Amino acid sequence: MESGRRMGRLDGKVIVLSAAAQGIGRACAIAFCKEGATVIATDINEEKLKELQLYSGIQIKVLDVTRKEQIEKLAKEIERVDVLFNCAGFVHHGTILDCEDKDWEFTMNLNVGSMYMMIRAFLPKMLAEKSGHIINMSSVASSIKGVVNRCVYSTSKAAVIGLTKSVAADFIEQGIKCNCVCPGTVDTPSLRDRIQAQPNPEQALQDFLGRQRSGRMATAEEVAHLCVYLASDESAYVTGREFVIDGGWSL
Repeated sequence: MESGRRMGRLDGKVIVLSAAAQGIGRACAIAFCKEGATVIATDINEEKLKELQLYSGIQIKVLDVTRKEQIEKLAKEIERVDVLFNCAGFVHHGTILDCEDKDWEFTMNLNVGSMYMMIRAFLPKMLAEKSGHIINMSSVASSIKGVVNRCVYSTSKAAVIGLTKSVAADFIEQGIKCNCVCPGTVDTPSLRDRIQAQPNPEQALQDFLGRQRSGRMATAEEVAHLCVYLASDESAYVTGREFVIDGGWSL
């Protein structure tokens, strides 16, 4: 009696993923792999990225998504890509008066500019196949909801929603789907680091929890479940949408 392995929802798909070393990116890389995809996991943090080598379906590549030449080099190395997941981002804390020129430029460059460059590099490969899924990481802190002390972050994430809709509209007839994920507060190493950097970390943690009407933060794995759907053929009729996963925070 043959006991073949379970067919995965992403069998045969090649997925390129940024910011895969920690948090949501790491959870997604593992989830994609478990569903049968070949995952090309990228990040600037080589040491943390190496931990993903435990999974046979994950290939790791050190990549700075703010460097156009690195992105173009990687694109040349990859023959085919079915899914591009732009997950890299940075959260700046402060109002517009706390946001210096360098903060604005860095945030917009990483949170939006990197997606522009990644899509420009990998979209032609999808167009050649007349098929592809692009997933962009946005946030409910964007055009969806005003959040205190998130001026440039929210501005950048609103731009991601606009970029997503533009790409979706321009390439829908060529078989390309483009959607974005808009989480609320997700319990990740990045969030924990930002909490610890506050003058009163315990109060900062309680403030984050206090704004969650569901009483808790999301896990990275919960966001990954949504991303698996968006990467799969199950979402073939979905494009240009922002998917809110925030435990009701934006209600």
